[in-house]
Amino acid sequence: MRRGERFRTRAGSRGYGLVAVLVLVALTAFGLSVAAQSWSDAARRDKEQQLLRVGVLYVQALERYRRSSPGTDKRLPQELDELLVDQRFVGTVRHLRRLYPDPVGATGRWGVVRGDDGRIRGVHSLSEEEPLIAGAVRRPGLRLEPARRYSDWKFVVDTDV
Repeated sequence: MRRGERFRTRAGSRGYGLVAVLVLVALTAFGLSVAAQSWSDAARRDKEQQLLRVGVLYVQALERYRRSSPGTDKRLPQELDELLVDQRFVGTVRHLRRLYPDPVGATGRWGVVRGDDGRIRGVHSLSEEEPLIAGAVRRPGLRLEPARRYSDWKFVVDTDV
């Protein structure tokens, strides 16, 4: 073999390997971006469903608190902490195991819906993001009108019952 002969390539194959690698990298990047978007949508959908579940839990806890009020004066709590340990009874009464965070909000804190008497009637998310569910939400124990933001969904106790 003469000097420099080993680095020679055939005239028809110059540069095609590099092009093939670049095309492969581009296709892989495109595939990963599609997968990442799909994963992001699935995670957001899951958080939205969790928001609906936790909202219903708060409504149920508020309703139990009101229904279990001693006597004929059925009241709602002044603070959400009262759902954890109800001090109106001698024994320990819990309407929630813990204060669940807002799954779609940045801080995890809930906005509170108060009635005319200043007592808590419900909760709502503080998130200004647009829900994935475009229409009304109808589930057992839950009726929400179409909303432009998560903060428009109010999880409140029906006090007319």
